[in-house]
This record gives sequence, C-alpha cells and structure tokens, in this order.
Amino acid sequence: MTTLAPAAPQGTSPRSRPSAMAASARPIPTWWRDVSICAAWGLGVFVVALWVMNDGITGMTTTAGVLTETGRLTGLLASYLLLLQVFLMARVPFVEQAFGQDRLTRIHRVMGFSSFTLMLAHIGLILLGYAADSPLGLWGTIVDVTLNDPGMLLAVAGTVALCTVVATSARAARRKLRYESWHLIHLYAYLGVGLALPHQLWTGRDFLASPLATTFWWTLYAVLALTVIVFRVGLPLVRTQRAGLRVTNVELERPGTVSVTMSGRGAHRLHARAGQFFLWRFLDGPGSSRANPYSLSAAPRLNARGETELRLTAAMIGDGSQRLATLRPGTRVLVEGPYGRMHPGAATQRKSLLLGAGIGIAPMRALLEALPGGPGDITLVQRHRNDADLVLDTEIEHLAQIRGAAYFVLAGHRVPGRDSWLPQQYAEVSDADALLRVCPDVLERDVYVCGAPGWMASVETALRELGVPSEQIHIEHFTF
Repeated sequence: MTTLAPAAPQGTSPRSRPSAMAASARPIPTWWRDVSICAAWGLGVFVVALWVMNDGITGMTTTAGVLTETGRLTGLLASYLLLLQVFLMARVPFVEQAFGQDRLTRIHRVMGFSSFTLMLAHIGLILLGYAADSPLGLWGTIVDVTLNDPGMLLAVAGTVALCTVVATSARAARRKLRYESWHLIHLYAYLGVGLALPHQLWTGRDFLASPLATTFWWTLYAVLALTVIVFRVGLPLVRTQRAGLRVTNVELERPGTVSVTMSGRGAHRLHARAGQFFLWRFLDGPGSSRANPYSLSAAPRLNARGETELRLTAAMIGDGSQRLATLRPGTRVLVEGPYGRMHPGAATQRKSLLLGAGIGIAPMRALLEALPGGPGDITLVQRHRNDADLVLDTEIEHLAQIRGAAYFVLAGHRVPGRDSWLPQQYAEVSDADALLRVCPDVLERDVYVCGAPGWMASVETALRELGVPSEQIHIEHFTF
C-alpha cells in the first residue's frame, strides 16, 4: 500500500431519521479548571500550615518526636487526598466539564494510591513514634493504641475497607472482576472514610488543637458529604424525573451490535451534546439497578412528537449490553449525565479529525453530525477488524457526503509485532506517517479518539510524536 484513500461511495442511504437539533458548540471556560487546581493546591497548603501552627516542626526535637510529627503530617495529607479524590468523582458538573471524566478518573487513581501510601506511612510512623517513648515496645504499643484509643477499632475497620478498594483497583485484579462487582467493592471507599472519621475527630490533635482546625476539618467533611448526596444521588434522580426518558426503538445494527433510541418530554433539559456519554439504567427487571456507560451515537434531535430523542449504540459483549437487545418500547430509563469532554464544546480549533475503532465509532458518528465546520473541515477514520466490527458505516458515509467530510475505512487485524493503530496490510507505514497521509494538517485540528484502550494509546503516541498539543487531543476511556 502506498496511500490511504477515502472510502468510496456505496450509493446507499441511511435509514430515515428525524433532523438533528442544532449542535451546541458553546466552549467550556478554561478558568473552571484553573480555579479547581488552585483551590486544591491552596487547601493542601493550608493543611500543612495547620500542622506547622500546631507545633509540627517544633515537636521534632527527638527521634520519637520526628517519627510522631512526620506521622501526623502524612496522616493529614492522606486524609485530605482521600477527601479530594472522593470529591473529584462526585461528578460535580463544573468540575466534570472542566476536566472530563477520563482525566478525572486518572487523577482519582493517582490520588487514591498516593493517599493509601501516605495512610500506611502515617500508621507506621505514629506507632514507631509512640513505641519509642513507651516501655511497652512496638507490639505492646500497637495493642494498647488499637484497644484503648477512642475510635481506633473503627479506624482499623476503615483501613481494611480502603485496603480492599486499593487491592481490587490494581490492573491485574480489575481484569478478573466484572464491572458490577468492582463498582460495588469500590463503594467501600465511602465506608472507609466514614469509619475513619471518629478516630480523627475524637483523638486527632490536628483536628482539636484550635477552633480554626476543628472548623476547617468539620467543614471539609460536611461539604464532601453534601456534595456526594447532591451530585451522586439527588441530581441524577431530578434529571431522570424531568427527562422522562422511555425506550422508543431497539434495532439490531448487525449481529452483536444494537442501537437503542429513547425520548422524553423533558429530555432537552439534560443539555446533552453529541459524543457525550451517560450512565444508563433500564428498568426492565433483574439487573436494572446496575448502570452502564454508553456514548450517544447520534446528535440529540426532535422526533415527530416534538420530544428530544437520544440514541446509543453498543456492542453486546457483557451482561448489561446483551440486555439491550431485549428491551421493549416503553421501558423507563434512569440516567446519570451527560458526562465527558467528547463533544463540540471541547474544541479548540476550527477543523477536526475523528478516529474510531470498533464500537468506538459511535461517538465519532455523533460528532460528525454535530461538529461545526464546512467542507474539508472534518476527517473521519473508521478502524475495524472484520465486517462484524463495521457498524454505522452507511450513516457515516451519508453524513460525510452531506458535510463534505473525508471518510477513511481501514480494515484488518493490527500490525503484528508492534503497538500500532494500523491494520497489518499497512505495516510498512509508521503510525505517525499514516496520520499525516490521512490528515496532513493534523496539527491544526482537534483530534477525537475512541476505541479499545491499547488502540487509543497507539493513536495518542503517534499524535504526540507529531507534536499535536495535549489540549487538542480528546480521548475517553471506558475501562474501570
């Protein structure tokens, strides 16, 4: 192969669908992210300042003092990072829109392991510091502190809960767990925070040393609890009630792939944008309590009844997605979202490059419909292994003709022997050169990518090799 050529027109037309609503390309204010970062760092500095004010440095005059005071500081930072990571995943709208769920999940993961490491350091340093000043020795000190300090037994139980969360968050463990099982275990993080609270507030010197410290920590915990209740429970319930979504159509795109269309009298109040995803619950019987993330595969549109219509397209590879094909019209739908920065409002450039692999083409198809721009401003690449993976191609081809977009279809298994986003028949072309052949002005475009994790990593590596700025790369992972 010497060139990558656009897909040839097939002379087909997509099934009849209502006209899409005008796409909202309102940009996301960049200062939201800046303010969030400054606030997080500011609160962290204040935590350290409280430790200093409460004799954190002056108490480090002996070996026992150094161990104990360092243990206090690591405990405070562990508590703060634990609260911060819970806040980041509370799905506060302006935070989620500023960072996107993908970046928040990665930050949450780093903070989770960091806070866990600091917590272990806190436990070890405090016990060693106490033992250095006690005739009981290390093991005697451990037993004495555990049994006699107020709230310590609860703190031990909370530590066990957090250890369970961390252990199941390791990649090797996650690969062996169903998403539903992992999600249930992950909720133990809330239990761990709650069980540790009495120990911190009853006996923690830094929580009781001054009215300022007491007020600060109580306020931090109260705000966190309120945030979780409002945005993880209250807001989804309110949005679901207002939207009134019900299934209107279920269509098998091809064996193993299904599209579900929903509409509701208040669905417009969800303010969904093409390419975003929701957490969906379909109230059709057993399993309806479990939420699954699926992207919109079409821009929100008005149907014949004047109701806003949403559509998802999913590969039936798990218990949740296999149930989609059995849904009946009229089934009620509960939603959380919309989430993610895979939408027109995240764009920084006039032109766009869309790359989708397998079922990852679904949000790309929606973006092709909704992104602003004229002829030549949008290029779409659809990557698939075989005919069974080629979905929505007829609709994409039709939209590409309407929008004046370039449409490439690359078929076949990935290049063997290297991490590549290309099929094996293009093995002589480097990943970066292939992107330039598809889109010579890629540096001047926003790039949207969705597919399998390894495939997306290969695309991202090639983009960075070409020098595409990070703010122009939009990737959404759905792994847990």
